[in-house]
Amino acid sequence: MRKRHLTDDTEVIHKLVVETMQDKKAKEIVSLNLKNIHTAVTDYFVICHGNSKTQVDAIAQAILENVKKECGAMAYNKEGFENSEWILIDYVDVVVHVFLESTRSFYQLEKLWADAEKLTFDDEQ
Repeated sequence: MRKRHLTDDTEVIHKLVVETMQDKKAKEIVSLNLKNIHTAVTDYFVICHGNSKTQVDAIAQAILENVKKECGAMAYNKEGFENSEWILIDYVDVVVHVFLESTRSFYQLEKLWADAEKLTFDDEQ
């Protein structure tokens, strides 16, 4: 059986996703640590939004490229590239959500997982 990752280090993938979002000027980057929620299916949700469908797509594409290049990790699943309003990238232990601002506001994932430990990252880093 072929290994999907060169590294299984969830923390490395998590950090690289956040850094890539920052590099692409993503807005309101939030990481939800779900490790202590026994019903959660992943360790982290990393959420951000872009100002346009073009920016949303660029952020998501950069995440796919950087994680593959730096970690050797391929996404287990990815969806939403057709309309670029909500792109989901699943690295099993890290699930990435890149939204268009209006779509993020509508679904409010952070409120659904309000009991998770929340880290926010400054847009200007």
